[in-house]
Amino acid sequence: MTDMKRRLFLKGSVAVGAVGAGLASGLFTPRAVLADWSESAFHATKIPAALNGLFGTDTTEVSDAIQIKAPDIAENGAVVPVTVKTDLEDVSHIVIIAAANATPLVADFELSELSVPFVATRIKMGKTADVVAVVKAGGKLYSARKAVKVTIGGCGG
Repeated sequence: MTDMKRRLFLKGSVAVGAVGAGLASGLFTPRAVLADWSESAFHATKIPAALNGLFGTDTTEVSDAIQIKAPDIAENGAVVPVTVKTDLEDVSHIVIIAAANATPLVADFELSELSVPFVATRIKMGKTADVVAVVKAGGKLYSARKAVKVTIGGCGG
């Protein structure tokens, strides 16, 4: 019994020593894994300011090639499922905006040229408003809207 406790103690000591050496050498410190994000865009209180923070412009063209799937009536604004897909070519970004939120920019998905232009997520909505999808394709911004009625607010309401 004593021999097993000593072995367990030695294994634990070696593991703690290895982790300590890794921390001291900087092996376990995050570097490039932290996502790059536009703080000004996500803290903007108006949609044009959010789009300017992300893309340098707020000019969008309405497009039927963007499909937004969201419930017509969301019983709980804290969890509203939203999917966005598009048939546009050369898509580099898909942005989701909840128009009536205090900070309307909800999500910014940056896509590679090999990605399928489709995203699905759950968002918070404070009250009834439009969900706006903005797609950057071929260097231009395109948008589509869908009205969502919220019966119980999810952003403190």
